[in-house]
Amino acid sequence: MGRKTTQKTKSRKRGPVRSKKVIQDGITFASGLERYMYLALKDAGIESDYEGETFVLQEGFMFDAQCYERQGNGKGDMVNRGEKKILPIKYTPDFIGYDFIIETKGRANESFPMRWKMFKKHVTNAIPHVTLYKPQNHKECDKVVEIILNKRKE
Repeated sequence: MGRKTTQKTKSRKRGPVRSKKVIQDGITFASGLERYMYLALKDAGIESDYEGETFVLQEGFMFDAQCYERQGNGKGDMVNRGEKKILPIKYTPDFIGYDFIIETKGRANESFPMRWKMFKKHVTNAIPHVTLYKPQNHKECDKVVEIILNKRKE
């Protein structure tokens, strides 16, 4: 007779959230929420570009000092990872229109909140005429469209 196990199996965390890519009108969207936002804007006649511009939030620089640390993946020995060029921090929002920028975000990764704050500062300094929107579900996408249409009637 076979043994019954009453122990529940624990599900292990499998790393970052990975959205399923979706294709609509020949555009490959990073998630279904992005496609939903695209269709909502299109149906309302609101023009926008999908991932149309990348903003540099912090310029790259040469790090001349020494810095002993492990590799980014945490493996290996501590070695000098300094004395080299540090890449810029960039940000590409999902949708850009004349007077708005939309970032659809179902579940944010670990680095997104800091990048979003940096982007808000960039908007304040460089493009203050735009309104930012960050819908996180279909209902909020519909609300964004409603707000944009109402602002344009004013």
